[in-house]
Amino acid sequence: KITLYQNYPNPFNPITNILYSLYENEYVELIVYNVQGRKIQTLIDEFKIAGLYSIDWNASSYPSGMYFVKMTAGEYVSTKKLMLMK
Repeated sequence: KITLYQNYPNPFNPITNILYSLYENEYVELIVYNVQGRKIQTLIDEFKIAGLYSIDWNASSYPSGMYFVKMTAGEYVSTKKLMLMK
């Protein structure tokens, strides 16, 4: 199935790993938002074949605090909380 896993480590400083899986080929968007709901970075915006994927997010240019990563793939939508602690 399509799954967005919790990032690791969490809390993190300044790099965290985000893991997700696709059971079929899908167009994937993986976007990071701040606590106010503003999009701050697009990590993925492309068509992916089925499989397990991993991407690192380097948040060294962002302040400490809570962030959200939202994954959209087909009709699947999931959001996870990320805690940056510098």
